[in-house]
Amino acid sequence: MPKVTAQGKTFDCPLGANLRQVLLQHQIELYNQQAQLINCRGIGTCGTCAVAIAGTVSEANWRDRARRSLPPHSLTGNLRLACQTQVLGDLKITKYDGFWGQGTNLVWTPEG
Repeated sequence: MPKVTAQGKTFDCPLGANLRQVLLQHQIELYNQQAQLINCRGIGTCGTCAVAIAGTVSEANWRDRARRSLPPHSLTGNLRLACQTQVLGDLKITKYDGFWGQGTNLVWTPEG
């Protein structure tokens, strides 16, 4: 089972699990500001679950690429949408500021 480390917590998850669901199940603060209330609930249209990922995950699907191709995101950045990402190995997750998680300041790191 892959291990996911985020916001100072490390936990196991099934291979192929949806990253958004795994993070929320373990009480990880995935959404910044009011995005907690007005996110797309995992269909890949809002972009508020963007995180930086170190480790092995699925290739970006068309929804992930399409949403990250629109401002304030960028396909050249190192972010992925957690809702469109499958866990394929051990991961370390980092969250940045900004409503969509697209900022440059850290909100939390794998260690906390």
